Amino acid sequence: MRLRARHAMWRLRRTITVTAAALLAALGLAVAGGAGGVPAVAATSSCSAAYSVQTDWGSGFTASLNITNNGTAAITGWTVTYTYAGNQTLSNGWNGTWSQSGKTVTVTNASYNGSLAAGASTTAGANFNYSGTNAAPASVACTPSGSTTTPGSITATPSSLNVTQGSTGTFTLALSSAPTANETVSITASGNTGLTASPTSLTFTPSNFSTPQTVTVTANATGTGTTTFTASGSGYTAATVTATEVPSSNGTPNLMVSPASQTITQGTTGTVGVSLSSAPSSNVTVSVARTSGNTGLSVTAGSSLTFTPTNFATAQSVTITADSSSSGAATFTVSASGLTSVTFTATEAAACTSNCATHVADPFTGAKPYLNPDYVKEVQAQAAADGNSAAEAAVANSQTAIWLDTIAAINGGGTTGRTGLQQQLTNAAAQGTTGTPSLAEIVIYDLPGRDCAALASNGEIPATSAGLTEYESQYIDPIASILNQFASSPIRVVAIIEPDSLPNVVTNQSKSACSTATPYYETGITYALNKLHAIPNVYNYMDIAHSAWLGWPSNMSGTPTVYNTVVKNTTAGYASIDGFISDTANYTPTQEPLLTNPTLSVGGQPVDSATFYQYNPTFDELTYDTQMYNTLVSAGFPSSKKFLIDTSRNGWGPTHPTTITSASDVNTYVTDNKIDKRPFRGDWCNQNNAGIGARPTDQPLGASSPILAFVWIKPPGESDGDYPTSTHSHGDPHCDPGGTNTDGNGGTYSTGSIPGYDVPAGQWFAFEFQMLVKNAFPAM
Repeated sequence: MRLRARHAMWRLRRTITVTAAALLAALGLAVAGGAGGVPAVAATSSCSAAYSVQTDWGSGFTASLNITNNGTAAITGWTVTYTYAGNQTLSNGWNGTWSQSGKTVTVTNASYNGSLAAGASTTAGANFNYSGTNAAPASVACTPSGSTTTPGSITATPSSLNVTQGSTGTFTLALSSAPTANETVSITASGNTGLTASPTSLTFTPSNFSTPQTVTVTANATGTGTTTFTASGSGYTAATVTATEVPSSNGTPNLMVSPASQTITQGTTGTVGVSLSSAPSSNVTVSVARTSGNTGLSVTAGSSLTFTPTNFATAQSVTITADSSSSGAATFTVSASGLTSVTFTATEAAACTSNCATHVADPFTGAKPYLNPDYVKEVQAQAAADGNSAAEAAVANSQTAIWLDTIAAINGGGTTGRTGLQQQLTNAAAQGTTGTPSLAEIVIYDLPGRDCAALASNGEIPATSAGLTEYESQYIDPIASILNQFASSPIRVVAIIEPDSLPNVVTNQSKSACSTATPYYETGITYALNKLHAIPNVYNYMDIAHSAWLGWPSNMSGTPTVYNTVVKNTTAGYASIDGFISDTANYTPTQEPLLTNPTLSVGGQPVDSATFYQYNPTFDELTYDTQMYNTLVSAGFPSSKKFLIDTSRNGWGPTHPTTITSASDVNTYVTDNKIDKRPFRGDWCNQNNAGIGARPTDQPLGASSPILAFVWIKPPGESDGDYPTSTHSHGDPHCDPGGTNTDGNGGTYSTGSIPGYDVPAGQWFAFEFQMLVKNAFPAM
């Protein structure tokens, strides 16, 4: 689950860069080689290191090294040395072994980033403390180590193969020349996920390097298309193998139905998805009909479906309609010539006539927050591991949202390890009463082509017409079916609708992935709003990014058109939504208490001209939401559509400045007086030094404010995402603590991510949780 801001930003700070070879040449010095006990290497091996300061907060800073193999041969290690002129002292480092003796700093490679092919590079970083001035070192030396010869190439036989659905194929790998030590060859895959390789790594020794080793490719029962397997090793030329999954000509496919049962309220409809488990040898016509039970339920669309050898795995929708007066269950049979029939059931429920859920203006007022037991367990386990920390344990007392970020998350269990939606709502309803209903928060987050401008949280459904059908029939419809079962229960459900989707439509049409996804975003969200609004105790809040994304006047003015396009296409129009939410899973402060006037002149420049803001006058969420509220109301949205703010990680404590620090330079003025500690306002992934913000609160600024409530949508302590490393290719480089973000105007900045960790999106991140609690404002 993640998220975060996907948009072009701007430069934060000047970056001080020293490139070793260029600087030493200018000074008339030789680049060091073979010093400090590092094994001597031939002249064909060399490396350089570029030093930069990514963030400087006055008493400390983050230094970054970019190490490049600028020789003609691969190297297996490197050592960087440099000397400070001031009193800089090492605090901690990452992506290397850092040490300091006096003023001299030495960095040697880590186990995973020492091997660099010719032209390749890697990064390392560290935090330092200092007082006074922070001058860059006059020179930086890089010394390589390792072999001076290129070992050769990896050979693959065959280079291409076909694998039939449900079966296996093989290829072999070998090395063309002997390595100097054991060589690990890794096999990665891209393309059709229905094909997998085993094993995913092989070890070759100096004696068995030429003996072919076998890799088995396994095809699932439903996939089609090509997978490229890449075999790579340190210093060896990689090999690729192309495997194509082809339909089975043997065996009989099975009919697949989801969901197997559902409840449909009188006068409404339900949807079932039908598909085949594997490709048929020719087109198959599938029939769907009621075969027993309640005659008030009938198939009104999808009674005859055609599946081909290419579209067999894509679910096609069947609509079941309930009349206005019947009740009870009906059995429907799905059949096709030569295939085994399957059944599903639907139960018609009476429409509510007494003690019915009413759709109130503020779902939080008078409701009891439902606590997700999965998150409570995570927090309690961490608090216990940390010596029964009372501050950490207190986090479990605040409500967090239930993320439905995959189709599998709806039912939970299995590999998700989560409690399914049906059980969550059963638990919530049991805790509610007619006078005090229980309130649950869910996140709808699985659009086709999800998160088109990012990688950490890309979704499972492609941005295609077939993907839209899958989203509607296999994701939204099952969620709506479950919610419908609780329409008369003492429960309210706040649904956060598709974070980051429509903001990408507003600002990122220049990205091909976003322009491709746009029609599916708009149609998919319209569909979701229609299905969910039809349930009286469900409240829809549309994600609307945050101040550091849509806060510029040009972005804000373009927002209403996009949101009107979606909302006006719903059956209920503006009534289909209850409001908006900003800062979902982000870090932008609710208020910058000392920076209240963007046009205030400092050193002859307005405050909003500072590099951190780049003429964006909305410094915080309260300012942004107020301006966006007024903009939307002016564009036709009712004034009743108010805003939620996700305050789960925007506290930036443990303390805030209370008095203005004067400065003659606008950048210094902003740095000294803002509470947002990010090096760059566009940083979004696992931000270092962040803290938990204000607790979930209804009407925190009074009934007249456009801010309806503070909520915790992102559970504090669950990771935003990981990043590609030598051990895995998945993730987002913007989550790499040693990486950089850019502002779209040529500026480059540190990602601001917590150094030393690599935790996939949605997984528990213990250090981050501990940090968020420590830096909470107000304190836990």
